[in-house]
Amino acid sequence: MKRLEGKSALITGSARGIGRAFAQAYIAEGATVAIADINLQRAQATAAELGPQAYAVAMDVTDQGSIDAAIAAVVAHAGKLDILINNAALFDLAPIVDITRDSFDRLFSINVAGTLFTLQAAARQMISQGHGGKIINMASQAGRRGEPLVAIYCATKAAVISLTQSAGLNLIKQGINVNAIAPGVVDGEHWDGVDSLFAKHEGLPPGEKKKRVGAQVPFGRMGTAEDLTGMAIFLASKDADYVVAQTYNVDGGNWMN
Repeated sequence: MKRLEGKSALITGSARGIGRAFAQAYIAEGATVAIADINLQRAQATAAELGPQAYAVAMDVTDQGSIDAAIAAVVAHAGKLDILINNAALFDLAPIVDITRDSFDRLFSINVAGTLFTLQAAARQMISQGHGGKIINMASQAGRRGEPLVAIYCATKAAVISLTQSAGLNLIKQGINVNAIAPGVVDGEHWDGVDSLFAKHEGLPPGEKKKRVGAQVPFGRMGTAEDLTGMAIFLASKDADYVVAQTYNVDGGNWMN
């Protein structure tokens, strides 16, 4: 028996990157997956690539109407919602004296409010179904500590860890397990953008920051999206029924707690 056989999952920001890897892994475990993304055309292309168990849903996590419509679309397509991964997020960095209100507002709107209100909408649906569910938030090693140039992003991911704890303690009474994954440095398109920002603010040549952080990982390399899928499957499965309000580091040994 596949571990997610017959389950209906919604993954935000899953048209590419880590979210896409989660979707592919869930499909392999038997789930039907909504590829939710602000870019519907890209989500449709990804769903077509992943096969008949995937379908595209337009979703902007900063818009409550869009969140509610996406949940309704999942129920209309699959008849239920069993699993949510709050994966959609935005990154930015700047020295403290250069942080703008626009950057602050955008990151908190997507990374924190988007996580909370998508979680809320999914939980309401799961409660109405009466058989619980699994919610997985994407935190980060950046939520475990401050970093000189990454104040806002670190603060948003610390908030995600805190929300995971509070929501986990509250929703387990309805049979909904809320937990989180805290990746370390994950190679891919996202980190190419991060590298360019560090290059700008630290005066490094392109690729140098990425090379340095990869070398510092105890495992010996940066992570990949596929390194995270095992934890995402576990937290969505029956094996995690007794796991509540936890944030798991999947980071090659970068952070211990």
